[in-house]
Amino acid sequence: MAEQAAPTRRDEPVIVVLGAFDGVHRGHQALLRGAVAAAAAQGARVVAVTFDPDPEHVLRPAEAPPDLTTIAERVQLIRQQGVDEVCVWPFTPAVAQMQPEAFVAALCARYSVVGIWVGENFRFGHGRTGSPATLATLGQQLGFTVHTLPPVFAGDRPISSSWIRELLLGGAVRAAAELLGRPYRLEGEVVGGARRGRQLGFPTANLVPPAGRLVPAPGVYAGWARVPTGAWPAVANLGSRPTFGEEQPLLEVHLLDYAGDLYGQSLAFDFLDRVRPVQRFASVEALRAQIARDIDAARALLHTPAPPAGAER
Repeated sequence: MAEQAAPTRRDEPVIVVLGAFDGVHRGHQALLRGAVAAAAAQGARVVAVTFDPDPEHVLRPAEAPPDLTTIAERVQLIRQQGVDEVCVWPFTPAVAQMQPEAFVAALCARYSVVGIWVGENFRFGHGRTGSPATLATLGQQLGFTVHTLPPVFAGDRPISSSWIRELLLGGAVRAAAELLGRPYRLEGEVVGGARRGRQLGFPTANLVPPAGRLVPAPGVYAGWARVPTGAWPAVANLGSRPTFGEEQPLLEVHLLDYAGDLYGQSLAFDFLDRVRPVQRFASVEALRAQIARDIDAARALLHTPAPPAGAER
């Protein structure tokens, strides 16, 4: 098991929060914050136990959906909820075969567990035979309590990672952000491109979407680009470039009013809203005119006025 932050001493009382936490959405956040509040009242530490890779990639690799976060992003987002430690439990075929009792025994051998918090739909152990009821039975034997949290609803539907994927794949990034509690983000290193954006008068910083990560529907998006020097309003084209006959998916980010070279640097793009779908244009001039309109639309969505005429960028 890998650890994040200072590891808990074996004699310290611990409340464990169990889950895959893909996306660390508002439902996950409620569970984590609830455990943190309970631990503060009991004088215990909170350890969030998550799994890498996500169990779906081991149990059903051909059907496993793409991830909403990398493991590093997931750990960071979990830590932001106030937990004391994040334990990343490697999920291997051998772990998948563990009976629920063996898994809990391993957990209790690691920590002095006084409580376990899970969502009410949490399942674990071989064949997903373990449930919150299983945990409650084991808790009576091993001396810990179990707290289950019902789903957090948005409207009449429970928030879930699958619903967020559905929204993102449809380009509904604003709705997905409501469920996540933050904008959806893709992050990576800026790579060299054809420099076509610069030739068009709209230079871009280009990212290849990380392998295994969910990529929203192709289109033009307004959002915020986060680079080492700070955050900048931006408009991004995600997907292929049909006007030029290029099909490799690419995230091309134009930072509004930014001047500088970002090659080789880290860039994160937060998706705030979709401006339009990807389309083919009859000429480069038609594309240039549309990009200018896209920038105007992005400025309106981001409440970022254009600089005065003649101002430096």
